[in-house]
Amino acid sequence: MNISKKNHQFNSQNKIRFTVVLFLLFSVSLFAQKFDREKIKALKIAHITGKLDLSKSEAQKFWPIYNANENAENELREKSMTRRKEKKAENLSESEAKTLLLDMEKTEIQKTDLKSKYLKELLSILPAKKIIKLYQAEHSFRQKMFEEYKKRHSND
Repeated sequence: MNISKKNHQFNSQNKIRFTVVLFLLFSVSLFAQKFDREKIKALKIAHITGKLDLSKSEAQKFWPIYNANENAENELREKSMTRRKEKKAENLSESEAKTLLLDMEKTEIQKTDLKSKYLKELLSILPAKKIIKLYQAEHSFRQKMFEEYKKRHSND
């Protein structure tokens, strides 16, 4: 009876240790992902800053607008992805599928409205040529990131 009690205590302690280790690994993984996102964001800011050559006055007005737009785009993207992942086509009724399509269309309209609002805000603080440079800088940054990704995962 005493041995059984010790085995039970040992198993409970192992379960607790295992749970703690699992929690720590999960936390480290989340931290690494957040760190990577923050690092990429910093690289993107540096890239755009270098390409745009903003005056101090322009920069003070530009970055709050830019960051607000990035956040709004990310929210729309996450909301859209969550909706699509939740529902598999095979499991949808016809009316559910139609509702999902209408939601997707609504999200696309919101994205278009957001882009239009963003452009108007940018035009109020920057010359059109700098806005074109911004779009080109964002594109070249995405290209750099894609090339870096391909290099790092070429052996996979």
